[in-house]
Amino acid sequence: MYSSFSNKHLITTQDWTVEEIEKCLNTAKRLKENRQLNIPHDHILRSKTFFMLFFEESTRTRNSFEAGITQLGGHAIFLTPRATQIDHGETAKDTIKVLTRYGDGIGIRKTYGEGNRYMREVARYSEIPVINMQCEDYHPTQALADLLTIKEKFGDNLRGKKFVISWTYAPNYIRPLSMPQSLILLMPRFGMDVTLAHPEEFSLKPEIVEQAKANAREAGVKFNIVSNMEEAFEDAHIVYAKSWGPIMHTKDKKEGLALIEKYPDWMVDKRKMEIALKEAIYMHCMPADRDIEVTSEVLDGPQSVIYDEAENRLHINKALMALTMAHI
Repeated sequence: MYSSFSNKHLITTQDWTVEEIEKCLNTAKRLKENRQLNIPHDHILRSKTFFMLFFEESTRTRNSFEAGITQLGGHAIFLTPRATQIDHGETAKDTIKVLTRYGDGIGIRKTYGEGNRYMREVARYSEIPVINMQCEDYHPTQALADLLTIKEKFGDNLRGKKFVISWTYAPNYIRPLSMPQSLILLMPRFGMDVTLAHPEEFSLKPEIVEQAKANAREAGVKFNIVSNMEEAFEDAHIVYAKSWGPIMHTKDKKEGLALIEKYPDWMVDKRKMEIALKEAIYMHCMPADRDIEVTSEVLDGPQSVIYDEAENRLHINKALMALTMAHI
């Protein structure tokens, strides 16, 4: 079942067909059921090694991959630029050519700077699968876990469901565009009508927005962009609200932080959730700024599925590693 995925890279979900993504989701479901039923599956990646190269720290990404490959019978190795020769200038080519001889897969997280370019350079020379654990443009593993969560809540047929990805106020640092960009690309491909909401200075990369529009046209669904949070929430089935920086508007950090401060009312509370449908769910990839971008009442309330999302990172990452590394 895994042969067609052998050594397949995942830099963005655009790299995979809808059918391939469905196979990944179904594999994740089976692995999740096995874990719930205490059915051993540590034979799948027995004696396999997965390298995790982190340019920044992580909670859910590192632990879901590390726990996941352990449950599949393999071993994870945590790497950083400082703990390797990358900080001393070793090229992507030389790094991966060596690691290819030692292990069976690699994940890379580099969310600032040219992370996407670096990952594609690694993939160019890699003989093992390269998985994007988040770059400045994409966060495919989180988006896939989000899609799995939505399917668990609403069923496999998502046509007609309204998915809202909205900017929220969150101060102190500039967050990347990778999460909203990954969501607007993926969700239309699975039948959802997508609404993107943000203040005017917080637009996404134009080429990615155009690709999302093309995905929506191909799937026969709607893709809208609005500048009003309440308008976006009307008739929503899924409310996914998180912050990102005004990166397309300014590269100046001080100016960017000042722009964030213009919109403290862009936060999710019970009143805004009541604008959405009664059965609507609230989603966030975490960490969420409690009582700043979302109230604790919503975050801990009955509509919140944030911990289900976080758990599904484990199952999706296990599926990705099993499909690309097992060589069955």
